[in-house]
Amino acid sequence: MDGILEKAAVKRFQEAAHSLGVNGQVKVLAETARTAVDAANSLGIEVGQIASSLIFKLPSGNPLLIITSGRHRVDTELVAKNLGITELGRADANYVKEVSGYSVGGVSPLGWISKPEIILIDQALNDYDVVWAASGHPHAVYPTTYAELITSTGAQPMVVGD
Repeated sequence: MDGILEKAAVKRFQEAAHSLGVNGQVKVLAETARTAVDAANSLGIEVGQIASSLIFKLPSGNPLLIITSGRHRVDTELVAKNLGITELGRADANYVKEVSGYSVGGVSPLGWISKPEIILIDQALNDYDVVWAASGHPHAVYPTTYAELITSTGAQPMVVGD
């Protein structure tokens, strides 16, 4: 696990977090945090405490970031209806890297190379005092709170799944 904190994407996250007043320190996990279940198991917490950053394409072609609880899947039809659009487009790994600067499995809600057009946050994350989000690498996460995620990202709270 040597060198993870030196990765450019992790450093970009750390710079963004610092500039936004986010205090959670990056924790490097021995096991990958590529999925919410993996991350929760590594941290010894409930899967719902994992704040996964999922990227979709809006009809404009611009990115939509949904910060969702690991305890459920995003209901894309519900989110599209709530946003007043026809559908959410799927984003492949190349698109994710292009818009966020992060590779799938390590996408942080902070430090994007281009700001998402819309950022939503799953209201289910408010059920937990502490949640954990990726910090630029599949083995790197940081502790935060629902309120801090809203403040640091400008996310709009929404029910995004069940």
